[in-house]
Amino acid sequence: MQMAQLSERADGPLLVAFQGNDAPGNEFRLGTREYDWHRHVRGQLFCIEQGLVQVRTPHGAWLMPPHRAGWIPPGVQHKVSVSGALSGWGLMLRPDAAAVLPSQPCVLGVNELLRALVRRAAGWSRKDALQHEQERLCMVLLDEVRLAQHEPLHLPLPTERRLLQIAHRLIDHPEDPRTFAELASWAGLSARTARRHFVVQTGMSLARWRQHARLANAVERLANGHTVADVADALGYATPSNFIAMFRREFGQSPGKYFADRHS
Repeated sequence: MQMAQLSERADGPLLVAFQGNDAPGNEFRLGTREYDWHRHVRGQLFCIEQGLVQVRTPHGAWLMPPHRAGWIPPGVQHKVSVSGALSGWGLMLRPDAAAVLPSQPCVLGVNELLRALVRRAAGWSRKDALQHEQERLCMVLLDEVRLAQHEPLHLPLPTERRLLQIAHRLIDHPEDPRTFAELASWAGLSARTARRHFVVQTGMSLARWRQHARLANAVERLANGHTVADVADALGYATPSNFIAMFRREFGQSPGKYFADRHS
C-alpha cells in the first residue's frame, strides 16, 4: 500500500514507518524542494540526517535541523520546504495513536532507541493489521516520541497586521537593534498596545520572541555550514562566546555538539 494512501486513512495499521531519500519515485522524496499547503488525516513524524526542513502552519513556523524529529498532528494544515536533505525517515500515525502526542506541531529530540525502532518498523509489510509483537513495539515507539525532549524551534506569529509587520522585519533582519518601543512606533502602534497584544497573540514577550527568532536563524545558518563566528556577527552578538552562551542556555549544549552527527 502506498504511503499517500495510508496518510489519508484513519483506519489500518497503527503506524507506518518509511525511509526517505532523493531518488526518483521515493515515497518520502527529499533533496531540495517545496510542498505547498496541505494536510493529512494521519499524524506525521519525520527526521532528516543532513540539511534542513522548514515547516509553516497558519499559527507560526519552525525549523527542523538534522537528527531532530518534526511532529505534525493529524489535520494540521502545513507547508514544507526541504533544503539539501538526502536521507531521513518518517512515521504516519493513525489519529487515535496520535492523540497521546502533542496537539501542536513541534520539534523533538531523537535518541538511539527511537531510531532503532523506526528502522525495525520500516521493514514491516504494509498490511491493514500488525502482528501482536509489532503492536507491542509500536507502544514502545509511541512512548519514546511522547517522552522526547521538546526543542525551542517553534516561532509563533502574531495575527494583527502591524505586529506581523514587526515579526517579519525581525525574521528577515534578526540583527535589527531597535527596541520594542522603536519597532512599535515604526509600525504605527503605541508601545503599550503593541506589547500587550503581542503577548496575547504569540504567548511570549517580544524579547523572548526575538530570542527565538535569532535561534531559528542561527540554526538555519549553522545547518547550512556557516561558522559560529559568522553567525554571531550576522545576528549582532558582540563576540562568538556571547552567542555560544545564549545557544547553550536554550539547547543545553554548544552549537558544535548540537550539530554533531549522532546517527548510528
